[in-house]
Amino acid sequence: MSALSRASDTTTCLSLRLPSSPLHSNLTNTVPLCSFKFHINHRCRHRHSLISPHLLKTPNPFPSMAHSNNPSSDTVDPTCAEIIVVRHGETVWNVDGRLQGHIDVELNEVGREQAAVVADRLSREFKVSAVYSSDLKRAFETAEKIAATCGIAEVIKDPDLRERHLGDLQGLVLQEAAKVSAVAYRAFKSHRTNQDIPGGGESLDKLYDRCTSSLERIAEKHTGERVVVVTHGGVIRELYQRACPNGKSGGRVLNTSINIFHISDGDRWTIKTWGDVSHLNETGYLKSGFGGDKTSG
Repeated sequence: MSALSRASDTTTCLSLRLPSSPLHSNLTNTVPLCSFKFHINHRCRHRHSLISPHLLKTPNPFPSMAHSNNPSSDTVDPTCAEIIVVRHGETVWNVDGRLQGHIDVELNEVGREQAAVVADRLSREFKVSAVYSSDLKRAFETAEKIAATCGIAEVIKDPDLRERHLGDLQGLVLQEAAKVSAVAYRAFKSHRTNQDIPGGGESLDKLYDRCTSSLERIAEKHTGERVVVVTHGGVIRELYQRACPNGKSGGRVLNTSINIFHISDGDRWTIKTWGDVSHLNETGYLKSGFGGDKTSG
């Protein structure tokens, strides 16, 4: 895939400067806001991409999702699918700064607590029709907790929601990777989105194709419904890129952060909520957000 197919030159991004918040002090307080312009570049297949306009009207980019007093909270626009994308809970390898990729690492105790807290929040604030997950344990265990708490009988596994395969870097501590596997590390740090990583690793383009296609399949199946998708930091960053192709980075994707996408007409993506971790006030979260930024893993 060429770089042109990943970003439209007809979409512009604005930035909203936000007051700092203790809860999000580790995040950038400049939030990219995409606005849609008339499609001119016919080589770009992603012609409808924007951030919800309501984010322009509020000083808080992480609006409260509490709907207990809102009788329409269970209603989803019948023309779109609402997909609540959640990053898995914390793992020991997240704490160690170790690159996971496709290696099947389980949640640690903090991660299980995070999963329980986000599950409780989703069950109170939303009526969910289905729960999907990467088939890797750290995501699937998080999804199982959400499904059980929300009254969903089964989690649907989709391998296309897996983290990026990091080839020879998998299992290495990031700070040591450049010395241990220099060629793979250079490929990993490359700005070329079509650069594969030696050892069977994926390029960003391959990751982008499989995870955005997965979300669009889910959206097509659940138009007019709300579903939860549990996946990984690298995947969520690519979903953000799909919704806001010319935007600045969305910042770190923290463990069990909530990110809500609306998908309609097959290829029209809107971000409704981004990076909401307010449910983690009591459990805490990794301030480094390791694996949720460009060191996805």
